[in-house]
Amino acid sequence: MAPDSQHRTTWTSAFGRACGVLLQSIVNGLSLTRISPNALTFIGLLINTGAAVLFGLGNQHNYVRMFFYAGLVIIGAGIFDMVDGRVARQTQQVTVFGAFFDSVIDRYSDVVLFFGLLVFYARGNRLFYVFLAAFVMVTSLLVSYTRARAEALIGTCKVGFMERPERVVLIILGALFERWDVMAPVLWVLALISTITVVHRIRYTWQQTRHLAPARELKPLVQPAVQPAVQPVALRESDPRPDPLPAPNRPHA
Repeated sequence: MAPDSQHRTTWTSAFGRACGVLLQSIVNGLSLTRISPNALTFIGLLINTGAAVLFGLGNQHNYVRMFFYAGLVIIGAGIFDMVDGRVARQTQQVTVFGAFFDSVIDRYSDVVLFFGLLVFYARGNRLFYVFLAAFVMVTSLLVSYTRARAEALIGTCKVGFMERPERVVLIILGALFERWDVMAPVLWVLALISTITVVHRIRYTWQQTRHLAPARELKPLVQPAVQPAVQPVALRESDPRPDPLPAPNRPHA
């Protein structure tokens, strides 16, 4: 008799459950400290800054080791990135500002990592990869900006592939396996797919908005002052009437 497939446990599902249990344990411990989720978000930025410093300190003699250490540090920063929202929900500290702050800090984390790579390539006089790292830095920001701007107009814009989790995973892989010169192909992939994502979101937003009514003209910031019209006031019977003006003196005939 064939075993029931519903009771089979694959190693991937077991690994996923184990990671989930470990992550929840971290969330439970942090929740007991009553730490602010915004503080966890900021700590993640500081850890990513440390990874960027390791990238920048790499040279032709130690870059493999420095990149490997940076990859491990980025993994540690990713843990804070995963638990800040869970801690906020578990401790009932979810706020609108918290979501805004998390989004802004994520952009800083992206920029600082690519800036570390830019410094590494600049120190090695690899000017082409300096420009490539700078281009990937810009496109990573545009991926987020196009979504935010489009969702302000049409509600949702989740098309495209290269979101921040995919970027972080690729950077980690490039850092851990730089012994085989993996980071350079990673930058090419990031540049290509990020650009495709930006173009896709622009086209999607155009398709969703081309049938909408044109936007109204912007009103001037300073409105011209309008003098109020003076309305005649009818006198009531009880109101005192003004004295009549004296007649001008006329010469006698």
